[in-house]
Order: sequence, then structure tokens, then C-alpha cells
Amino acid sequence: MVSLSPPVCDFGRAAIDFDLPGVDGRRHSLASARGPQGLLVMFICNHCPYVKAVIHRIVRDARDLAALGIGSIAIMSNDPTDYPEDSWDNMVAIARDLDFPFPYVLDASQAVAKAYGAVCTPDFFGYNVGLELQYRGRLDESRKEAAPESARRDLFEAMRAVASTGIGPAQQIPGIGCSIKWTAA
Repeated sequence: MVSLSPPVCDFGRAAIDFDLPGVDGRRHSLASARGPQGLLVMFICNHCPYVKAVIHRIVRDARDLAALGIGSIAIMSNDPTDYPEDSWDNMVAIARDLDFPFPYVLDASQAVAKAYGAVCTPDFFGYNVGLELQYRGRLDESRKEAAPESARRDLFEAMRAVASTGIGPAQQIPGIGCSIKWTAA
């Protein structure tokens, strides 16, 4: 497992459209996922210890952000060949078991992850109402273990500001996670 941090936020970069199958049996796109105040695009997977440490917080924050008009979508781009925990059936199970309040979709070709420049799981991209990138930071100070419950909610606070002002914080702390498992060439 290789741990990586995403690059700093490229403020204003336009969100890239996609059309991906969801575990709910429907197809999801940029237009269907966005909320009236913006969108949070998350690259996650099932096996990553960084994601496992915060998945309940991701669900909590997505619910809280929905109340502020921010839509959310989770994209799984890993090649499950060497990581069977990331299989479609396991995606369906985790979304059901944790009652994901957002679509969980499969990027089997990995084209969406490459277009976004996603590098790890979790990797968060927060967009304003104009679908301009305003946040590319961490969820909170968690690593492979969850931070204390009292930890600052970096992602939530940033996206709350985006919902109300359209602008993300100038200072952002990069996240960390497992490298995306790219398909062998």
C-alpha cells in the first residue's frame, strides 16, 4: 500500500462531466449529483484503511452538506483484481449497510479518476454552484485511525463556506490516502 497526498487546490478548475453506473441500479452524472449550492466529488473504495477510518464521518458530513444544498457522489476507480474488497458486489453491500446518502458509482475504465487527477482514496473535490473547484483538502486530521470526535471538520467547514459564499478557504491541508489501484497497462 502506497500512501499519497493529493496536490493543492486548483481554484476555479471546472468539474468534469461523467456518466457512471451506481450501486442503486441507476446511472449518475455531474448534473444529477450536484446540489443547488455545489457538489462534493469523492474518490473512495472499500479496502483502504484511510477510508475505513472515516467512512462514518463521510456519511455524516454528506448528510449535513445536503442540508446546506451541497450534493455528494462517491466514485470507486480502483482495479478490484488484486483488491476483491473493492468488487461491485462489495460496493453494493457497503452502500446498503452504511446507508450511503449519496450515489456510489463505479469508474471501471478509470477515465474519470484520471480526468479529475485523483491520486488516492479518499480524495475530495469540492465545487461551488458554478462547478468551479474550491476545495481539495482533507476530511479532518484522521489518518489510518479516526481522529478524536472533537477534531475540526475541515471538509465540512470548507464546503459550508462554499455553500454560503461560493469560495473555499485559501489555506487547505492536503488529505492522505492509499494510492488509486490503476489497471495494469
